[in-house]
Amino acid sequence: MLPMEKQTIFWHLPGFCINFYLYQVLLRLMKTEPGKFQENYRIGSVYGTFPGAIWNGGRAVFGITSRSDMQKIIETYNREKIPVRFTWTNSLIEEKHLDDTYCNLIMETADNGMNQVLVNTKILEDYLKERYPDFLYISSTTKRLTDRELIRKELSGDYFLVVLDYDLNHDMEFLRTIRDEADKIEILVDEICFPNCPKRKEHYREESLAQLNFDKGTPFPCPNRTKTPSFEECKKRPAFISREEIPEYAGMGFHHFKLVGRGLPQSMLIDSLLYYLVKPGCEEEIRNRIAKELDKIRGTRNA
Repeated sequence: MLPMEKQTIFWHLPGFCINFYLYQVLLRLMKTEPGKFQENYRIGSVYGTFPGAIWNGGRAVFGITSRSDMQKIIETYNREKIPVRFTWTNSLIEEKHLDDTYCNLIMETADNGMNQVLVNTKILEDYLKERYPDFLYISSTTKRLTDRELIRKELSGDYFLVVLDYDLNHDMEFLRTIRDEADKIEILVDEICFPNCPKRKEHYREESLAQLNFDKGTPFPCPNRTKTPSFEECKKRPAFISREEIPEYAGMGFHHFKLVGRGLPQSMLIDSLLYYLVKPGCEEEIRNRIAKELDKIRGTRNA
């Protein structure tokens, strides 16, 4: 096992479309100010969806994107050697949804051998793997797998990665038993949801239904809605993995880590990016640089 300072740690970032300009600023700063960022940390992928895709799950996203804009966004990330990862995790997909023109257009546009897909239903997974074999496929945390044997079975499947359920983040005894497969595990480090949430799968189902019906409807009755989400609140959750703990996981061979942020305020995502990717003491300088660059972009676009 390589020591921590020699290993590459990959971070998988949320909302590739809505956070497009934020990530362009972040990537420029990581190139021009490498001394202010953690060494050997790389962006492993950007995940999410183009608005209005019915295969999307996890968080409903409405709207539409032209093919030319899709191409621009995908090519911009891919030029930086960063895969775009589609969240095709709608748990209510049926056969009648497989021929959706818009979703297939997205896949055709991104079908260049670089990009990835998160899956959680067999019917859509089978369809995609047959029609688009050049994508890497990833087992989604929305499957809510906490049974240890089911996780081992998942790891033996035809997946590039398996995203661990966050309730297992600190189960070190179990993590040690799967360390031989650590390079196939992705760990969600900053989930805002409550531990062992009994409504989590139901919540995913409601988001899937909203995406299919193009109707958000009544907000899901989630306890997290009682307060505005914040990164500081997230740090108090039992599943949270601190930046100081990352070397312990890396020492066991885990080097894929995922940040939440889809459907959350961009300010919270920025807090998370600064906390994990930036060296302590440099956070405010990078925060100010990001803010100035984003203001400049907004001014140019509104001119």
